[in-house]
Amino acid sequence: MKKHFLLALLISLACCGVYAQQTFPFANEVKQFQHQDSLNFPKPGGTLFIGSSSIRRWTDMEQRFPGAPLINRGLGGTEIGQWVSYYVPYVVTPYKPAKIFIYVGDNDLAKGKTAQYVADQFSLLWQMIREKLPDAAIYFMAIKKSPARWQAYDKVDMANQIIKAITTTKTKTYFVDTATPILKAGTTLPDSALFVQDMVHFNSKGYDKWEALLKPLLK
Repeated sequence: MKKHFLLALLISLACCGVYAQQTFPFANEVKQFQHQDSLNFPKPGGTLFIGSSSIRRWTDMEQRFPGAPLINRGLGGTEIGQWVSYYVPYVVTPYKPAKIFIYVGDNDLAKGKTAQYVADQFSLLWQMIREKLPDAAIYFMAIKKSPARWQAYDKVDMANQIIKAITTTKTKTYFVDTATPILKAGTTLPDSALFVQDMVHFNSKGYDKWEALLKPLLK
């Protein structure tokens, strides 16, 4: 069954060529995930991380959480609306994870989307996941403030507040405050020492902060 599913996806994406890349964002990256799965499909009951580049670039995740059955399916540059429109059937539900950690919304806000839009899309994403994976625990990782995206700070705070409120109304759904630990002590501004040169993505010190926060949740 899994082989048939993977074959159908690969054929459908490959046959469309450039057109598929235009209508199905990051199609090549999704095909790479499916190729990995065809060689070694993750066992059900693992912990799935999905989202944008902050997840994709966390390349030492398995080393930081030894023993945890992790699946990293970050797609760099993705927006939350794209996860709703495209990716759930391909890189979420097939794995039947016990836990799903979501980090997305950062790019939406930077591109001018409103906090309410991001929150509404999270509700849709939650519903799609819950319909297929009724027993999975869903964790929304708070959107971080990045030094290079200071214009979106107010929207980041608002989106996190709205989504946190939404999670309190859902079963087995949790808001993880991954935003506060990266702020300078006593301020509402991000610590630039935790970011690489582009001031958008974490360096190892930034991921240290997330590791300390998430480790108890991955036991």
